[in-house]
Amino acid sequence: MLNRDVREKLIAIVGENNVEDNNASLLAYSYDSTPRYQTLPDAMVAPRNKHEVSAVVKVCNEHQIPIVPRGSGTNLCAGTTPSEGGIVLIFKHMREILEIDEENLTMTVQAGVYTKDILDRAQAVGLFYPPDPGSMHISQIGGNISENSGGLRGLKYGVTRDYVLGLEIVLPNGEIIQTGGKLAKDVAGYDLTRLYVGAEGTLGVITEAILKLVPQPETKQTMLALYHDLGAAAESVSAIIANRIIPATLEFLDQATVQVVEDYAKIGLPTEAKAVLLIEQDGPPEVVARDMEKIASLCKDNQAFDVQVAQTDEEAEQLTAARRTALSALSRLKPTTILEDATVPRSKIAAMVKAIGEIAAKYELTICTFGHAGDGNLHPTCLTDARNEQEMELVEKAFAEIFEKAVELGGTITGEHGVGMMKLPYLHLKAGEHGVEAMRRIKQALDPHGIMNPGKMFDPLTKQSKEMEK
Repeated sequence: MLNRDVREKLIAIVGENNVEDNNASLLAYSYDSTPRYQTLPDAMVAPRNKHEVSAVVKVCNEHQIPIVPRGSGTNLCAGTTPSEGGIVLIFKHMREILEIDEENLTMTVQAGVYTKDILDRAQAVGLFYPPDPGSMHISQIGGNISENSGGLRGLKYGVTRDYVLGLEIVLPNGEIIQTGGKLAKDVAGYDLTRLYVGAEGTLGVITEAILKLVPQPETKQTMLALYHDLGAAAESVSAIIANRIIPATLEFLDQATVQVVEDYAKIGLPTEAKAVLLIEQDGPPEVVARDMEKIASLCKDNQAFDVQVAQTDEEAEQLTAARRTALSALSRLKPTTILEDATVPRSKIAAMVKAIGEIAAKYELTICTFGHAGDGNLHPTCLTDARNEQEMELVEKAFAEIFEKAVELGGTITGEHGVGMMKLPYLHLKAGEHGVEAMRRIKQALDPHGIMNPGKMFDPLTKQSKEMEK
């Protein structure tokens, strides 16, 4: 609980209406979209501009109060759960699109802007912001940057970090810095912009971002390829890429996921298929037509029993929207839905899909698999019940094996969800003990009091260990 002196200092900075510590508010900000993680903060604080963010951080640094910067709380790694109390910093007053620069193809935004609004504003002037996380209608750009969010278009266009040219950041001591800019080239010192993208709020508070835009694609086409065999679908993915075709979207859904999504969306998805590939290509009309014809041929060569091309924009949008509802649809089946994102090289997708199925059978669990097959980012999703402690122990063992298998195949424990608290025990599998220690020392250097989103990514240093290092 914040003492009276600290609370009054915060109110003096942001105003009484922007400091909330009633039970309802504390409960609302005690969790994010990750099951089984919940801790009450001491207060919610909503600054109105970067100067207020700076002043709030200075107070917290002085009194060593934890700060959890939070967007919409859609993350799936317990990255915005206030595990050590303190304040949750929200950005409901910082939702302005500050500039669209059509000459430099950039957009400057505050941290609280919704991702979908960025896309809509770019398209209104004939430009395009490609990153499209599944939560894009409600997620905020500050959260996207902190987690380095991906999305359905990641194969062709990349992820959030590929579109962040510069940042405005409040450091843990309250100082404000700017990194990068509207530049195609910049090698002046360390690349601090890249350091903060994906840092999960552990190194400072992002308040503004300069984003790269690209020209709006001229056209697009969408198709479904249907398979009786999971492995054949995975082999099709490898064949498409091996033929030097990079679709805008190349998504994979297993039969269990297709059945649940169809029950939810009711748009006529082929529930008889063991696996479905959702494929979208965009660009000049002649290129799209040529690529889609070749992709259809490759899918048939790899045992697709049917290939269906959307005949209208409305039908194409229905297919893509249905894929985006996968998590919502699956979450209707059991009280607890645990969505993960083991990622492997594209050539190893078939092996990873097979391993997930074997692990699910070993522990007698229901695990549905879908995801961004084109970039190797699969989402094994376990349907369970957190009240069943015995089953939850099996779930943890299963996911540990899934992460180990992903790393064994040359992959990683997370492709887009982040580490947070949920994957903290597994970070060493990918980064190694020395790699984790290097990250920890960066954290120490920038945040010596450990106030920025503590308890995330790696084990926090105790006061005793800090003293020993001195």
